[in-house]
Amino acid sequence: MAKTSKISGFYKLSPENRLKIVSEFSGLTEEEASSISAAGALSLDAADRMVENLIGVMEVPMGVAVNFQINGKDYLIPMAIEEPSVIAAASNAAKMARDGGGFTTSSTGPVMIGQIQAVGIADPSGARMNILEKKDEIIRRANEVDPVLVKFGGGAKDVEVRVIDTPGGKMVITHLMVDCRDAMGANAVNTMAETVAPYIEELAGGRVYLRIISNFADKRIMRARAVFTKEAIGGEDVVDGILAAYHFAAGDSYRAATHNKGIMNGVTAAVLATGNDTRAIEAGAHVYASRSGVYRPLSCYEKNANGDLVGTIEMPMAVGLVGGATKTNPIARAAVKILGVKTATEMGEVFAALGLAQNFAAMRALATEGIQRGHMGLHSRNVAIQAGATGDMVDKIAEIMVKERKVRADRAKELLDEMMQKSKR
Repeated sequence: MAKTSKISGFYKLSPENRLKIVSEFSGLTEEEASSISAAGALSLDAADRMVENLIGVMEVPMGVAVNFQINGKDYLIPMAIEEPSVIAAASNAAKMARDGGGFTTSSTGPVMIGQIQAVGIADPSGARMNILEKKDEIIRRANEVDPVLVKFGGGAKDVEVRVIDTPGGKMVITHLMVDCRDAMGANAVNTMAETVAPYIEELAGGRVYLRIISNFADKRIMRARAVFTKEAIGGEDVVDGILAAYHFAAGDSYRAATHNKGIMNGVTAAVLATGNDTRAIEAGAHVYASRSGVYRPLSCYEKNANGDLVGTIEMPMAVGLVGGATKTNPIARAAVKILGVKTATEMGEVFAALGLAQNFAAMRALATEGIQRGHMGLHSRNVAIQAGATGDMVDKIAEIMVKERKVRADRAKELLDEMMQKSKR
């Protein structure tokens, strides 16, 4: 009988029964199934309320980046990531930045955009003006549905309207600017957008379709800056090497993509650890990098009058301290406590500083010994473990592979077999 993925009532089953069906379909061993269902701090019961069709919980290593001094305050930054060398690199970069006074940050505030799309309008420019004339009434109606947010100083603050050309003709897009305070804002913004949509439809004289938050959070920008003294980072040649690497990224989108990936290594790891939306942050960052029409680096490097390296970064950061997994996942709650931030804006600024540190660390490695040396030193241990090494053998095999410059699964297995044979003699 052929296997089928068409399973009636799957969502009604318990996680245990869902996993049983998946195991039978996929041929999972009992050990494999147990590894999926094993719950830690996040119980299966809690996880089952967070997502649909739950069968288990996937663990990701969580570490802490140390040495960070931001606006004169010291931070430990929790990071959840599977890639080796990232946390060590960020910590090392933060240590170097301390010689120049650490990181300083600023931001635009926690404003998100709700978009209301109106189509089929005979006079789009006239409709735009009509909507803008009723701005105060739109804001009033939006704020009526979230008095708690308004009470804390947030809520709808402004309205912008654009007429855009599309393959389907001109559309009138209303932007509702919402100060989300300490929330990421998706629920509040979407509710407000849906509330004012019928009124905007009436004002525009067309039909409203989409009413949803934009993840291009260009009104919620976080900035960070650090001076890396030439003495702290290895001399003038290193400064010049980093500048050359930055100029490469600034002039070439192929390089800029990897440059920005290095930034997101840090940012996404901290966003994930604190239970925030990694996909929203990634999407916003990359569209911001493309806002000029060409994909560019999110960071910038210059040499100051003393010959020191000055690094800056500017990027959207829609993170929150309330709602979502930040509150429901106990590990995320603990991570926020480790971070010690009091507002979502402070969190976003810390993450921007982390992104700059992560990027600087990669740039320095590229400009000096190359990215592989440090990365492979840590990656080699994973390869050794995958080959079956345990205990002291992991480090011994890793050390040999790095020296040989042969960090491969087949070499790890050869070395493990040799060591096992020697231990039997």
